[in-house]
Amino acid sequence: MNTLAYDGPGPWILFFPLIWAAVVVSVVTVLRRTGIWRGRRGPWQGPRVTYGENSPIAIIGRRFAAGEIDEDEYWRRLSVLDEQFGRTAGKDGAA
Repeated sequence: MNTLAYDGPGPWILFFPLIWAAVVVSVVTVLRRTGIWRGRRGPWQGPRVTYGENSPIAIIGRRFAAGEIDEDEYWRRLSVLDEQFGRTAGKDGAA
């Protein structure tokens, strides 16, 4: 009967901390890649769209009115913003 004596946990006890370390590293990696770890929005929340005085389209309009950018650059940047933010017809009187 003494042949089945308990000799302690053995080398398998090291396996469990390695598993937990792998879990922690993978969770941190996922959180950092999605941006949640750094306070950014996750990919499932969609793009951040702002309207009003601080919208990108309004800023480009102010820069054009102030003479900081010329007409060609204004239309080029506005076309990029229209693709990204999907400006609709009838909004601000032009589309």
